[in-house]
Order: sequence, then structure tokens, then C-alpha cells
Amino acid sequence: MGNRQLDNLVRIGQLKSEPPADMEIQGLLRSGLHRLDDAERQELSLESRFDLAYNAAHALALAALRFRGYRSESRYLVFQCLQHTVNLPVEHWRVLDQAHRKRNLAEYEGYMDVDEQLVAATLRVARQVAERVKELAGD
Repeated sequence: MGNRQLDNLVRIGQLKSEPPADMEIQGLLRSGLHRLDDAERQELSLESRFDLAYNAAHALALAALRFRGYRSESRYLVFQCLQHTVNLPVEHWRVLDQAHRKRNLAEYEGYMDVDEQLVAATLRVARQVAERVKELAGD
């Protein structure tokens, strides 16, 4: 299931070509969906909900990439590839780009700067990715 843009990333060493593994894809999809459900639990702290939503989006984006026969070591690139793996509009994956930057600040500098609007936007985009991945996987 080659894609010219994704194949170009393989050629320059940004992605690896690897046959899809159904159990891995199903596991990533299941993990992403469970995390999305948990991220919507209002009794959790905003920071926990953000972490769950971000990691759900990553698992789902990685499932889409794996379905297409590619693998990446870069979280950011997994999100960037969404426009080629599930035809996600650029403005939608840019929400995940913003979430990724906020996640890195928290993870590497200890500065958590998220608000309800970012959590809601991350959840909304992650749900869109989930629906598109489920379509790919025939669920």
C-alpha cells in the first residue's frame, strides 16, 4: 500500500517500511480507544486527561501508519503522516502538533501548560483519527 510521500520518507530514513501486523494494529486501536474514553472522565485532573488524550491520539496515529506498512521512531512524524495515512486535513493534525509541543514541555521541562480547550480539541481530532482507522481496519 505504497504512498509516494511515505515512500519518500523511507528513502530519506525518516520512516521504515514494515509489513502491517494485524495484532499490533488491533492492540494500538484498542489502547487508543480506551485512553480516549478515560480522557473524557471529568473527575480526572486536566493534566491527566490531556496525557490520556495525547497518548490516545499517538496510538491511533501509529495504528494508521502501521496499517499502511510503515513505522516511525518519531512521535511528531507519526502525527504529520496522518494526512497521508487517513487523509486527515492539515488543520486537524496541527492540533496534534500543538499537543505534542505541550507534551514535550511537560515531559522534558516539567512545565504543564494545557487548558480545557486544548484537551477538547485533542479529543475531537483523536476521535476523528479513531473513526478513520476503524474504517481502514474494517471495524
